[in-house]
Amino acid sequence: MTSATGTPPLRLDGTHTVLTPEYVEFNFVLAGLMSRFLAWLIDAFVAALIALAIMIVLSFTMVLFPGFGSALGFVVWFLIDWGYMIFLESIWSGQTIGKKAMGLRVIQESGVRVGFYQSLLRNLARPIDRLPLFYLVGGASALFSESQQRLGDMLAGTIVVRERRLKIPSALERPEGDTSLLNDSDFRARVGRLSAEEEATLFSAALRREELGMEARLALFATLARRLEDELGFVKPAHLSDEKLVLLVTAALAARNAERRKAAAPRRFFQR
Repeated sequence: MTSATGTPPLRLDGTHTVLTPEYVEFNFVLAGLMSRFLAWLIDAFVAALIALAIMIVLSFTMVLFPGFGSALGFVVWFLIDWGYMIFLESIWSGQTIGKKAMGLRVIQESGVRVGFYQSLLRNLARPIDRLPLFYLVGGASALFSESQQRLGDMLAGTIVVRERRLKIPSALERPEGDTSLLNDSDFRARVGRLSAEEEATLFSAALRREELGMEARLALFATLARRLEDELGFVKPAHLSDEKLVLLVTAALAARNAERRKAAAPRRFFQR
């Protein structure tokens, strides 16, 4: 959407749309600049605590060998400053402690999870994004970017999005037909290993299946079922369709999420 002058309007939040080969749209809510800045402050504080703890451990070496100790301290800070973000984003599906606290996640522009390569590239540009201080260059870049990307995101082809909280209809929580697979321990164990991105993709497909033409619907669920079987180890009984397998997985996910919410809810104690 453009203004009357033809220039894109500035937005603090927006959406990023991914179109699959089956012409199914997945919309991601882009993270605002303030939430990203607060996530960075949390991460900076955590990284400083980690560095301080390591420095205390190495303080004995610094006393005995001042020159070597100072050099070692610089190396430690450099590794934490660069490695903290890269390590956590790589193993934690695009999240760090700060991003998780703010409900944010880094993903690729295609909508899939980031790996070590994407995290490395986006963090290599941090020294430039930080200029002159407090990420002013990166913030200005994100402000004028259509997908709110700082320079590191442009380099790596990544975006920062808000975690989505989908309201699951009862029809997905209790699918019709044969549901015996939901009682299989191996099936439930594999459901528990699905990433947040895979979970969001499966839910989105299940929620929007009625909007698709038959050909696109069959192709989409065939692709998802093939991924569940070939890459994630799910076993589909011969009598189940591809769509039914996906719906059973989403039902198991919905049940697991409901249990987690129930376990996390504060217990109330009543006095008589």
